[in-house]
Amino acid sequence: MPLIRIGIDTGGTFTDVVAVDEETGRQASTKTPSTPTDPAEGFMTGVRKILALLDARGQDVAAVVHGTTVATNRLLEGKVGDLGFVTTEGYAHVLEIARQSVPDGYGNSYFWVKPPRIVPADLVRTVGGRLAYDGSELRPFDADEAVAAARFFRDRGITTIGVCFLHSYANPEHELRMRDVLAREHPDAVVSISAEVLREYREYERSVTTLVDAAVKPSIARYVGAIAARLAEIAADVPFYVMKSNGGVLSADEVARQPISTVLSGPAAGALGAAVVAEAAGFGSVLTLDGGGTSTDVAVVVDGHPALTTEGSVGAYPSKIPMIDVVTVGAGGGSVAWLSPEGTLKVGPRSAGADPGPLCYGSGGAEPTVTDAHLLLGRIPPHLLGGEIPLDVTAARDGIAALAASLGLSAERCAEGILEISAWNQANALRQVTVTRGLDVRDFHLVSFGGSGSLLACRLVDVLGLAGVLVPPDPGNLSAYGLLTVDVRNDYVRTAVARHAVLDPGAVAKTFDDLTAEASAALEREGFPEPARRFVRTADLRYFGQAYEVRVDVPDGPVTAALADTVAAAFHAAHRRLYGYDFAGDARQEVEWVNLRVTGVGPIARPALRTAPPGTGATPRTTRRVDFGAGWADAPIYDRAALGAGDTVTGPAVVEEFGSTVPVHPGFRAVVDDHANLLITREVVA
Repeated sequence: MPLIRIGIDTGGTFTDVVAVDEETGRQASTKTPSTPTDPAEGFMTGVRKILALLDARGQDVAAVVHGTTVATNRLLEGKVGDLGFVTTEGYAHVLEIARQSVPDGYGNSYFWVKPPRIVPADLVRTVGGRLAYDGSELRPFDADEAVAAARFFRDRGITTIGVCFLHSYANPEHELRMRDVLAREHPDAVVSISAEVLREYREYERSVTTLVDAAVKPSIARYVGAIAARLAEIAADVPFYVMKSNGGVLSADEVARQPISTVLSGPAAGALGAAVVAEAAGFGSVLTLDGGGTSTDVAVVVDGHPALTTEGSVGAYPSKIPMIDVVTVGAGGGSVAWLSPEGTLKVGPRSAGADPGPLCYGSGGAEPTVTDAHLLLGRIPPHLLGGEIPLDVTAARDGIAALAASLGLSAERCAEGILEISAWNQANALRQVTVTRGLDVRDFHLVSFGGSGSLLACRLVDVLGLAGVLVPPDPGNLSAYGLLTVDVRNDYVRTAVARHAVLDPGAVAKTFDDLTAEASAALEREGFPEPARRFVRTADLRYFGQAYEVRVDVPDGPVTAALADTVAAAFHAAHRRLYGYDFAGDARQEVEWVNLRVTGVGPIARPALRTAPPGTGATPRTTRRVDFGAGWADAPIYDRAALGAGDTVTGPAVVEEFGSTVPVHPGFRAVVDDHANLLITREVVA
């Protein structure tokens, strides 16, 4: 009977792999270089490496769970291809109307701007027919115009099309008929309709979300199909799941139906893994920092749950799907250091990635990076992955020295400047998920992970005033571990605007029942028996006249007036927490219900967390010349695998393991807890 579950997270530089044997509880982890030209190659290399570590065969694999950046990268790079858009007659310019914003904040921008169009105006076609806000038909669907639109795209070779008709969230009939016309007249087209992507009002966001879904559908389908075919080479019918942005997973077959749900696949897995580790360590609310080769992803976890949003975006495109609220900054190990036209030192967001990589990789990289700076200062060893990838210290020094000469600095001080800028870039991202949301960053510990996530941990404590940093074991593989901790999740939403004073509990109950039936059908397709299925109800409420809503839980049980009052009270409390005020008890300010939501959950067993044997006293393996900012000094180097619970490492020191390195700066100490985490705190206030 297959018993091994594998989690694989493909990043810009490395592909991380974790496996657990569900019979013995044994866990193994490894890393392998990513293969950007063919991500499936790096994926399968990782599978074979982890099976070899466990002395297992393909037939022993019970499931593979994957976090992918295919959809994310496609959108970040603006590679949406030639898209067609079909909308309601009279609304051809909905993408031009858009939403206005100040993307850089009031201090850095003086203009209200709109995001770029995802579809050019000449590839928009309208079709007659009109629905009212409640779904009733005002004008019939114009089949002749629908045929003309389908033939227009067919004749121009546009094979990816999004369809969003006015008020189709209330009644999908016209969109379904348009899809039928496209299937008949243009069978080669890949089509997404808003009624299946996002049954929620706000025409612009619904239109763009549908078009994003259509844009990534072909590439996701090809990628998932290629992975499934390669998995079949090692064993037939291996269950294959893909991480979703909402913190759940989805079978590969279902991903083809909901490709947009994978746009923040990798970062979501890391935040969930960090939440599991932190909770076991006694920290229910933490910040998470996932440092990779290309970027750093940060999120906030409150009471064990990563914060969710439906107001996110990927690149320039708003996507109103439920997603873990992640902020990404171009501050990874491969981020390039460069001089601005004004002659100032900058770091990122451009990255050397995995190919050609930093200068020290010796693979053709021509510009100094954050990794080169760490290597020059001795803060990482002259190799990666336990010696699998040797690093060229001389190449790193020469590259940084050339940059330093332009600044009138020594190579060491230039390297320190590169790391300082990178630390502040990460700190600013952490402020975005805390200060801008009304949270005090000083109240939190940070969980740092990823291959480069812990390299600047001590500096972040000082910059932000953090309570401390928790570094889990195998931090470079925490995202892959997180993939093994999550359940199957499907989200369903329906806009149903109604004032609380005249709310019809029966209508609300029917909508919840309909959404629950949809969620249950999806879980049935995923193979979950009815007793195992769980459902979570939420609702978006606002004060009448507000533009945006606050989401609150809807307790289980029959929908009655009393239950509705409980939900409204929860909304008042949540509004006060978020904005500092509420109108509870003020009859002049009405509450309005906007969206009803149901999440279907198929539970999956979590692997047990590692426990650390009692420590016998931290003993360094060797020493190395390291510069922590005050000049070169001999620093003890510790092998993390040799540390046990209670062992303490006092800075200056470096703790090394297979996939990552933790520099412990002077004035800091790192203590090993019962789960083999390193808890870093400032020992002496500077």
